[in-house]
Amino acid sequence: MDCLFCKIIDGEIPSTKVYEDEYVYAFKDIAPIAPMHILIIPKAHIASANDINAENSSLVAKVFEAAGKIAKEQGCESYRIINNCGDDAGQTVKHLHFHLLGGVKMGWRPESLGRTE
Repeated sequence: MDCLFCKIIDGEIPSTKVYEDEYVYAFKDIAPIAPMHILIIPKAHIASANDINAENSSLVAKVFEAAGKIAKEQGCESYRIINNCGDDAGQTVKHLHFHLLGGVKMGWRPESLGRTE
C-alpha cells in the first residue's frame, strides 16, 4: 500500500513519535499550527471517517482513549481534536487521522468558514 501514514507506522518514514500502543500511533505534525500539534492515527488503514463501520469503529475509540493520555503527557488540560474528511475538508493523507491541538487559547471564528455572523 502506498500510504504515507502506513509507512510512518512501519518505520519506513521517520516521525517524532509521542505515543504508541497496539492500536494507535501518534506523532508530532511536521507543520504545527499550535504549540501542541500531534497526529493520532489508528494502525489499521482506514481511508477516512466515511469508511468507519461496525468492524473498525472500536479503533476510533482507541484513538480518543489515547488522546487524553497524550494531552496529559504533553501538559495540556484543554485541547481540540479535529478530523478532516475528504478533499474539500482538507484531508491530504487518505488514512484516518485526528489532529490533537493545544497549548494556546483557541476560539471560534465564524469567518474561517465563510460566515460573517
